Amino acid sequence: MVQIAVLGYGTVGSGVLEVFKTNGDSINKRAGKEIKVKYVLDRREFPGDPVSSILVHDIEPILADPEIQVVVEVMGGVEPAYTFVKRALLDGKSVVTSNKELVAKHGAELLKIAKEKDINFLFEASVGGGIPIIRPLNQSLTADEIYEITGILNGTTNFILTKMKEEGLPFETVLKEAQEKGYAERNPEADIEGHDACRKIAILSSLAFGMQVDYEDIYTEGITAISQADMAYAAKMDREIKLVAMSKKQDNEVWARVSPLLLRMDHPLSTVHGVFNAILVKGNVIGDVMFYGKGAGKLPTASAVVADIVDAVKHLERNIMSFWSTKKMELLDSYYAPTQYFIRLGYTDFSTAIKQVESLFGNIHSIQLEDYKDEFGFITHESTEGEIQEKLDQLMDGSSGLEIRNKIRVE
Repeated sequence: MVQIAVLGYGTVGSGVLEVFKTNGDSINKRAGKEIKVKYVLDRREFPGDPVSSILVHDIEPILADPEIQVVVEVMGGVEPAYTFVKRALLDGKSVVTSNKELVAKHGAELLKIAKEKDINFLFEASVGGGIPIIRPLNQSLTADEIYEITGILNGTTNFILTKMKEEGLPFETVLKEAQEKGYAERNPEADIEGHDACRKIAILSSLAFGMQVDYEDIYTEGITAISQADMAYAAKMDREIKLVAMSKKQDNEVWARVSPLLLRMDHPLSTVHGVFNAILVKGNVIGDVMFYGKGAGKLPTASAVVADIVDAVKHLERNIMSFWSTKKMELLDSYYAPTQYFIRLGYTDFSTAIKQVESLFGNIHSIQLEDYKDEFGFITHESTEGEIQEKLDQLMDGSSGLEIRNKIRVE
């Protein structure tokens, strides 16, 4: 028998116990040993819940118990999770976590400790919920040189953008519905401002490129500025607006970004709707590989956590997880990152506006909609972030009657 402790009895923690209750026999067969949850740590009380019989409010009994061989951290946040996880690893206990903030900030250090102790620090559920992506990057794709990872990594924002397009509803209305359905938190900032997706692409980039990619260095933009006007233009151009996280390696330089993107309908990510996530990995040998599924939710995430628990139990005294270096990867300055933009401009005189735009951006194809008579849109030629922004600054400085109503990157 292998005894484990679960830190946190929120959505994911309770889901882990539910998965064991539902599929315990088959889980034990796959692990080759019986797995028993001996402790659940939480500050709260749960009167009437069966978990009360194994509930503790202090980490010390767990860390001091030699029978606990695997610690499952599903508390979220950096502290006290980092302190608890580091102490568990130093005590020789393998750790499984779903905590993207923890992994993004301290993953390299914690993997190094696990390797030195010949135990495991596993975090499949930290990216993509129930979608298996960490294990393929760590095992199945090791023969490849990964040069691009692009994904829809946040189910909440994908749900919002899908509903805005399909039902013509404003952002605020759909956000409220997402909160009512439990897809978005009461404070949805981490999702809608792109921070959640940013941490996930930092983890994937660190694994793919073998060095520490700090999420603070990744340019991040959310979806709060996306309007029904943007959706109308996207439909006119036969494109989809998605919040996309990406990292690319070109000529030994890596750049990363999280932002809304206008995708062509033949792009693999354009057909990913609702709360589903998808991750597109490009390697120099295997080509394009797509991972798709529900990226969030109690049971999909808990399923990924339990899969890691099984892996940890099967390899109690053998490290199986590769690690990335603690050496920081310097990302390409976003000024030099290649890009194209779709830009919406309000105007007072159309012919004057076109001349002003073309004097800086060259020949453009203007896009106009019946419902938005005092503006037009256009797609820039491919350039760099910095060069396009400089041209927009010049346009605003040297023109009268022009207003940038939104700008969205184009892939």
